[in-house]
Order: sequence, then C-alpha cells, then structure tokens
Amino acid sequence: MGKLSPADLDRYVFSRTGAPNDDLLVGAGYGEDAAAVATGDGTMVVSADPISLAADRIGTLGVAIASNDVAACGGVPEWLVSTIFLTSPDVSLLDEITAQLDAEARRLGITIVGGHTETVTGLSRPLLSLTCMGWANRYVPTGGARAGDAVILTKGAGIEATAVLATDFRGDLEAAAVDDATIDRAVDYFDRISVLLESTVLAPVATAMHDPTEGGVLNGVVELACASGVRVELRAEDVPVRPETRTLCDAMGLDPLRVLGSGGLLAAVPPERVDGVLAELAAEGVDATVVATVEEAATADEQGVVYDGTRYTDTVREAMYDLWD
Repeated sequence: MGKLSPADLDRYVFSRTGAPNDDLLVGAGYGEDAAAVATGDGTMVVSADPISLAADRIGTLGVAIASNDVAACGGVPEWLVSTIFLTSPDVSLLDEITAQLDAEARRLGITIVGGHTETVTGLSRPLLSLTCMGWANRYVPTGGARAGDAVILTKGAGIEATAVLATDFRGDLEAAAVDDATIDRAVDYFDRISVLLESTVLAPVATAMHDPTEGGVLNGVVELACASGVRVELRAEDVPVRPETRTLCDAMGLDPLRVLGSGGLLAAVPPERVDGVLAELAAEGVDATVVATVEEAATADEQGVVYDGTRYTDTVREAMYDLWD
C-alpha cells in the first residue's frame, strides 16, 4: 500500500500524459498537489484523490482531503466530482457515505456536480475517488521553495491520523488504557482537517505550499524539498504535536511525523514575511510554527530532508498502513 517511488512515477506516469496543451500551466509532477489550467476566466486548479482505509468517516475525509489539495495550491475549492465504489449493493452504506459527503461539502461551501456509483466485487472496504476543482488568483506549487525560506506548519502533525485512530481503532486505544475523554477529543479532530482558512492567509506570500497526507509531515517535507530541489533539516522536537495526537500515537506505537497528516498545511515563506504571516494566522485562530529553514542544495546528492540523522529523498511509507493489515 502507498505511494509509488519518484522514479517509477517519472517513468510510468509523468512521461505519459497524452496530447500537449498550451493551456496547461502546471501538470503532473512529483509532490504537486494539483494541476493548473489557464482559462478565459483565470487559472483553474484541479486535483484527484482516492480514499479507502478510513472506514468510519470516509465521506467526510474524502471531501476535506480533495479540497485541501486545491487549497494547498492557492485555489478556492468550488466543485467536486465523486466516484463511489461499494463492497455490496447495501444502500445503508451508500446512505451513510453520501450523507457525509453532502454535509462536509455544504460545510466547506463546495458543490458536488456529478460522479459515478457502483458495486465492485472483491473490495474489502468502500473506495472513494474524488476530483476537486476551483479557481486560483495565484497558483502556488509544491516545488517553489527557495533557500532562506522558513518552512511553516499549521496546526500540527498527524491531525488526520488522530481523528482516524479515534474512530477506526477506538477498541485498540481503550485496550491500551487511553481514557474515553481523550479519545472523544480526538474524534473532534475531523473538524480540523480542512486547511481552507490558512491557505487564504498563506497563498499570497508563500513560495511553495503542500498538503501532507500519506507519510505525514515527514513525507510532506520530503516531497516539498525534492520538488523544489533544496535541502531541509527537520528535527522532531521542532514539529508541534498536539496532546491527543501524542497520546494516541504512543498507544499505537506510531511516530506522529509519519502518520496521515492532512489538517496541517506546509508552506515555504520568505524570511521577511514570516512574522507578519504568523501574526495573521494567529488572528484567524490558526496555530502555526516555523519547523525548519530551506537550504540550498549545491548538488542533487544534497537534495531532500535530513531527519534524525537520516537523509530522505524517496517516499516515506505511511506508518498507519500496518494497522489495517
């Protein structure tokens, strides 16, 4: 399970993108959250994302994660296309999923404009594939970070993982003596997964932004660094981890920096804009922390992330995958 390596993506995906089009501003690329297409009305941002592992709130997560990819590029999510693959023709499950999709889309101001629904033999759990679209006044890529920029993380590490652990693995947490009050607070992290608010603050000044999903904050910073051709040194002690996240990850034997990270937005910001943007985020009620500084990579061998003494240039495997095995 998980993302393919950058080399495999380059060889089998990014090199096979059909007919060229002059309106395509930014296409498929390693670490990029969404594509950008020039239209007569401005820049349209388009992103597609699947979700299958989180069972309890799959519809809620699907909308939030798909729209986060558009927001992480400076776009305002407006439309959503939803493909639903069910394990059986049980309409009670369909009712639950579409109710979640509808509620989260309404909360975020997004319109579901179409899609596809069917039953697929052999699936062990439902699968959603969501395409989100919106407009961007200023497209912000993953690969735009420059030496000297500060790397900012909003909210903290493992926001999505905290919510999923609290719902899908509540029994395991209770068996590990995590109290009900902590688990209940962790369930509320579903309300923190959207990054639409902080993206509107960061997009006008950021050189790069990225939505850390699988592989968590660590993989998100790796993708940002490699896409930008820079070096970043990341230390665990510099990355904020909320108390509920720490408790649940400790109980399950997980590194909070390597678990599902949607809900935190990574942004590279020029040093002269850092104080102002942190103050603006605070005024909007969004916690944000400088977690690292972008460094120049003189050669390709210096690109990537140094974390706990190890250099990362490839995809970091999501630590929660083993929980579903």
